[in-house]
Amino acid sequence: VEPGEFVFLTGPSGAGKTTLLRLLYAAERPDRGQIVVNGRNVTRLSRRSIPAFRRSIGIVFQDFKLLPTKTAFENVAFAQRVLSVPERLVRRRVARVRLRVGLAHKKDALPQQLSGGEQQRIALARALVNEPALILADEPTGILDDILAQEILALLYEVNADSTTVLIATHDRQLVAAAPGRILTLDHGRLQSN
Repeated sequence: VEPGEFVFLTGPSGAGKTTLLRLLYAAERPDRGQIVVNGRNVTRLSRRSIPAFRRSIGIVFQDFKLLPTKTAFENVAFAQRVLSVPERLVRRRVARVRLRVGLAHKKDALPQQLSGGEQQRIALARALVNEPALILADEPTGILDDILAQEILALLYEVNADSTTVLIATHDRQLVAAAPGRILTLDHGRLQSN
């Protein structure tokens, strides 16, 4: 996948899509071979260097992984605060990405007060707040209706237009067929077509 590219990773359930994404952000280690992400060989990263490496990657999960006791603002700001970013800069960055995903008005809402589409937008804002070079999205539209799925996809295309590389893992063939972007197909962990 080249820098700035928009790519779909497809295949049936169990094909290895999620495993590949987990390998890319160093949540799993390969048995053999090399994985190079943003010019870094992930297989050679020490455990201590993985958090710094992940700062250049935004990850969007199918099940959102929002912190249930934190507001929308706090969920997006969390990573910035962990990095000890000055609070005024945190507020500015979080406001910018919440506006970008269309949820500036929901800053004080807890996850359970948000619809599935709103939760996914907050998860996307959290992935964008560090201005990553790469977005990895694992079934980001999997539990959304068609209209919300298209809205999330449109947001990912906007992010890609800013030169951010986007890799979306999905088994939704209709979504892929209706959208521009290169398609990689996995089957039992092997690349079948590209």
